[in-house]
Amino acid sequence: MEALLGIGSAFGLSTSAGLNAYIPMLMVSVLGRLGWLDLGEPFNIMESWWVIGLLSVLLLVEIFVDKIPAVDSVNDMVQTLVRPAAGALMFASQANIITEVNPLVAVILGIMLAGGVHATKATVRPVVTAASVGTGNWAVSIIEDVTAFFVSFMAILVPLFAVFCVLVFFFLVFRVYRKRQKEFSFN
Repeated sequence: MEALLGIGSAFGLSTSAGLNAYIPMLMVSVLGRLGWLDLGEPFNIMESWWVIGLLSVLLLVEIFVDKIPAVDSVNDMVQTLVRPAAGALMFASQANIITEVNPLVAVILGIMLAGGVHATKATVRPVVTAASVGTGNWAVSIIEDVTAFFVSFMAILVPLFAVFCVLVFFFLVFRVYRKRQKEFSFN
């Protein structure tokens, strides 16, 4: 059961990293520092004060920069490398996953989950920017940050619920994709 809960946490945290890399990383770091999460080697370095401080600064920068039209597009380009890497780290760091699953598989799964969410975000955001002439970006960004926080929190608190949220997210993305595909095939 512990392995299943660890996988649930891994899926939830790595998926939320696709929206905002620093929210799940900071949450795991602080909870590890407080002793509420057990981060084994080599992931226990995330519990150090300097990592928590760095993640806090990066989170603040991400929160503010992501609300500004045009600047958010540059930020998304930079985050194209950061978010999948954070997803890989989050997946691999969770509750004995590294001993239950080959580390390479854990890293690949984390990259795929965070990368998939980031790719979806990077595809949708320019549409929002164009449709709202940039005025809707801040609202979408707030929704993304709140979602990343909620999914990260639930991934730690109720890991199986996080897996459910991830599955619902990918189901909805698939439905939208299929709907768009049908619309374009009739034109």
